[in-house]
Amino acid sequence: MGKAITIGVLARDSGVNLETIRFYERSGLLPPPQRSASGYRHYQEVDVRRLRFIRRGRELGFSLDEIRSLLDLAAHPESPCASADQMVSEHLDTIAARIRDLQNMQAELSKLTGCQSDHAEHCRLLEALDDRECCGAATKR
Repeated sequence: MGKAITIGVLARDSGVNLETIRFYERSGLLPPPQRSASGYRHYQEVDVRRLRFIRRGRELGFSLDEIRSLLDLAAHPESPCASADQMVSEHLDTIAARIRDLQNMQAELSKLTGCQSDHAEHCRLLEALDDRECCGAATKR
């Protein structure tokens, strides 16, 4: 067994904050650490690698349950990776839908920019949110 690592060193080396590490322990993503006689947590280098794996998975948008499945798959390298490929495909579809939604939001907000009014009463954004037309309409009242 390698040299024991404190939770502070684990957090620094993995890029995961202390509370998140404790949360991952409670949720079972990170196995319970060894404890010193005084109750301090002691981790190993394998825990750093595991947390980096989890962090990268979260950065890519995978849920904790999906990461749990990926950790299980990684622990069984002889297993087929069809489920991982399926997760990637589903995430790509989700990302494409989010990109479309963001582009639609961008187009809508672009229509509302450049308001020339000095008063909130005639603010294009407020009119759009209130579903009314005043200054933003083609013909002004």
